[in-house]
Amino acid sequence: MGQSLVSRVQNAIKKEGFLRAGERVGAAVSGGADSVALLLLLVELRKQLGIVLSVVHFNHKLRGKDSDADEKFAGRLAEKYGLAFHAGRADIAAKAKSRKANLEDTARRARYAFFTRLVEDGRVDKVAVAHTADDQAETVLAHILRGTGLAGLGGIHPAVGHVVRPLLGVRRAELRAYLRSKKQTWREDATNSDTTRMRARIRKKLLPVLEKEFQAAVVEHLATLAELAREDEAFLDALTSKPMQTCVEKGPRQAKISIGDLLAKKKKDFNTEDTENTEGTEKNFAIGGRIARRIVGELKPREGQLNAAHVRSILALAESGENGKSLSLPGGVEVRRQQDSLIFCAGEAIAKANRRKPLEFERAINLEGIKAEVSVPELGCVFRFRVIDWPPKRGDTIEREFVLDRDALQSPLVLRNWRAGDKLRPCGHRSAHKLKRLLNEKRVSRWEREGWPVLTSGGALAWARGFPVAAEFAASEKTRSGVMIIEEAIS
Repeated sequence: MGQSLVSRVQNAIKKEGFLRAGERVGAAVSGGADSVALLLLLVELRKQLGIVLSVVHFNHKLRGKDSDADEKFAGRLAEKYGLAFHAGRADIAAKAKSRKANLEDTARRARYAFFTRLVEDGRVDKVAVAHTADDQAETVLAHILRGTGLAGLGGIHPAVGHVVRPLLGVRRAELRAYLRSKKQTWREDATNSDTTRMRARIRKKLLPVLEKEFQAAVVEHLATLAELAREDEAFLDALTSKPMQTCVEKGPRQAKISIGDLLAKKKKDFNTEDTENTEGTEKNFAIGGRIARRIVGELKPREGQLNAAHVRSILALAESGENGKSLSLPGGVEVRRQQDSLIFCAGEAIAKANRRKPLEFERAINLEGIKAEVSVPELGCVFRFRVIDWPPKRGDTIEREFVLDRDALQSPLVLRNWRAGDKLRPCGHRSAHKLKRLLNEKRVSRWEREGWPVLTSGGALAWARGFPVAAEFAASEKTRSGVMIIEEAIS
């Protein structure tokens, strides 16, 4: 059984391709049977895989002397096999209490944060953890019982970043049999049998009933369901990649998408015939919901998970919500309907938008050379000023209204945030208007206009982001050299 199990684990690792020759791999050993079996399996496979193995242990300080004994046990295993030992510790109970957070969730976050530090410090490249097929089944059932969609049915992923899970296709009972064949002991954690916890109730009560009364292979079937759900989720998620790139306007801590794009029809995207119920009429809420999830996922400054009700609320806001109405979402994100668009804003940007004092910055520009570069960390942007010959060469398509006449610019030349009372006469307009009015006409929300950059020449507005340059500073037939302004995100 042992050799067969070793071969299966080796094949699983090769199939997933998440451990490569030369990588430093830390086996996360809690002291329990699953993690000890993981370590022994990797010890047997390290030469074939070509990996440099070590032992990783995180002491949560939740069980007093037993927790310390677990750490010593893991340390002795590392010593037995001549492996480096990486130990981390934290008082999880105190941390959870101070944050008024869930104990298990706090422990998990602290443990994975420790794994990340090991990777960042260069001590390991990957951390292997011992989730099994039984863990996968329990997770899928827990998600179903709480209420879930396709993503939740995907359960535990084989690899996420630097964390890999080689045992997702292996049953717990197989691992214990393997350890007994090796005459290897392990530590038992009494809290795993605490049926006041949902996972323990699923493990001790629900799964045994399902296996005995309904389907003996329920664990394997749930694991297969998770794998199929992940495949479908990946395919559907790929469908959102193009609209995310082409339809979502991204800025520092915010994103904007038109309601038309969010609720767009996808009629011609598949080689399937339209049914009578969907032909030409029904908006694609499934894709819209996925786009909304991805926008929030990329923006959120802290942990928080959108559920189906949140997504429905976002789509309802897009379909029939009032202008100016907003929703608060998990993870510190707010979404507001602004005319025919939805604006998603991260918590930090919301706070800034609600401050009485606007975001302020001011940078002097020196255009003595042919180029200048100004970084504005407040906006997360860098502005590049480039002097070009004017008129442009034949074949160039540079438009005059976006080029400043260098000789018309006067000192001081200043890049700053817009201010109340600022006026601009964009090239092509007959008269000057307050910039606030122009921003309103352009449907720039109050969040987006926070710190909106402008360029002043001798105190007069020469340029504002998103508009043609001021008419009095625009390149003309008399212009000898022009100035272009290019804005880029700070990488």
